[in-house]
Amino acid sequence: MKFILVLLLFPILFGKAFGQNAQPVKITAGGVEFHYIEKGQGEPLVLLHGGVSDYRLWDAQIEEFSRNYRVISYSRRFHYPNKNSLDAEYRGAETDAEDLLSFLRKLKLKRVHLVGLSYGALTALIFALKHPGMVRSMVLAEPPAHQLIRDLPGGETVYQDFINALKPSVEAFKKGKDKEALRIFFAALGRKLDSQPPAAIEAVMQNAQAIKAINTSPEPFPKISKEKLRRLKIPVLIITGENTVKIHKLVDEELARLLPNAKEFVIPNAGHGTPRENPQVFNETVLKFLATAAHKTSKIKTANTQAKPATDNF
Repeated sequence: MKFILVLLLFPILFGKAFGQNAQPVKITAGGVEFHYIEKGQGEPLVLLHGGVSDYRLWDAQIEEFSRNYRVISYSRRFHYPNKNSLDAEYRGAETDAEDLLSFLRKLKLKRVHLVGLSYGALTALIFALKHPGMVRSMVLAEPPAHQLIRDLPGGETVYQDFINALKPSVEAFKKGKDKEALRIFFAALGRKLDSQPPAAIEAVMQNAQAIKAINTSPEPFPKISKEKLRRLKIPVLIITGENTVKIHKLVDEELARLLPNAKEFVIPNAGHGTPRENPQVFNETVLKFLATAAHKTSKIKTANTQAKPATDNF
């Protein structure tokens, strides 16, 4: 089942100016190297990129978001320009959620807003289930929580069809043919890697190791408890691209049904990479949600805002 993880998910985040001009800060937290950029003041808002991207993903958001928030965009463990060695202990989004805890503690942040795309959104969701008292609100743009749809009518067929389309890409990764694997991966999702600007292709290749890491992890997409999702009271905005693939739409619909304090919004003229493909609507939607979520969060009782030890059960 490890082949599923290549859907990490196409952070096909090719905007006009991939990357930030600001130089990232390097820190070590929990024995892991992280690079991040920061701008603005106010409540902390942490941005979590997708699978084949890094802290540079959010160049169309940081300036606007930083007018009202302390915005922090960081690269997860195996993403550019971090230098962390692959190891057998990496467990995909579960480890990424633990890394997020270490990262926040290093920056002495106790409660934050989380905005995540794709695998970054999955990381945010798992983190919130483990440490709800540390999360003010969440924006989840198509998290690959695909296990959630398998028990729905027709869900298993959609799940298997999508995975089968990606199998050749996973095999190419196993053979060390990273660029060929990414070509197949993009083609399965209706994209052509080679038609992208050279800088965008370079950025994708700089993050190929992250796909390999998740591909070899024992549990890249942990099964998430629907009952625990029903008990999560945090304000959540679920963002779906109008033109995204069916499996993402089904997952988002199921999350909206399960999460008691969730809102949905479909970004027009966009696929999976909503922050890049329609940044104006994405930004307006997120900022409006954050403004209203602040009032809701103040009413939610969080008896214990301290982070508890991580568990493997979500």
